[in-house]
Amino acid sequence: MTAHRAIRSQGGTAMRIGIIGAGNIGGNLTRRLTALGHEVSVANSRGPQTLTALAEETGAIPVPVTEAARDARIVVVTIPLKAIPDLPATGLFEGAAEGFAVIDTGNYYPRERDGRIAAIEDEGLTESRWTERHLGHPVVKAFNGTYAQDILDRHRPAGDPERIALPVAGDDEQAKKAVRELIDELGFDTVDAGGIDASWRQQPDTPVYGLRGGVEAVERALAEASPERPEAFRG
Repeated sequence: MTAHRAIRSQGGTAMRIGIIGAGNIGGNLTRRLTALGHEVSVANSRGPQTLTALAEETGAIPVPVTEAARDARIVVVTIPLKAIPDLPATGLFEGAAEGFAVIDTGNYYPRERDGRIAAIEDEGLTESRWTERHLGHPVVKAFNGTYAQDILDRHRPAGDPERIALPVAGDDEQAKKAVRELIDELGFDTVDAGGIDASWRQQPDTPVYGLRGGVEAVERALAEASPERPEAFRG
């Protein structure tokens, strides 16, 4: 696990970013990314006509789900885990920029929301590996343990002692690098949490989940995680 504190917040290049899901995390990422000058396309399951208020507030472009990734260098998938199989089986990432990265912010809540998913509980897949298989594209797990309001309120410049660090897991090193740079621009440090098969270290009820700590605290929390799924998060 490696720390990342690259300074990009003042010199980042504007890019097209697609966001699928306009809930708490998706909505606040839309707000921050547009404020930083990125062109954001945002979609949800109810259609672009339901995103008028968010579009007027932020300047984001409301689109159907199948158009969210068009020309995007980064696509954020931030919907309930149980809704992942309902996404279009083909065309979801049609027209995305070459080498685009996909961020998965999802969590498995079997009792509260998602119901029991056998592949996660019986086969031992990490939540993001399960999501990745449905999407048909590598994912980078990030923001899954981040409080949505912190995206708006707790960003800090690089080097600030109160800057929060976020764990980031993924198999595609170039995609993970792009995501870590974007998170740095958003005002947070990152810690490389390994590959997707190791992303259980940041799933719900692990020490790092919801942690508002710096790089060292996040590294320590990741190292303390247990691979055994907590009873409260079994279906």
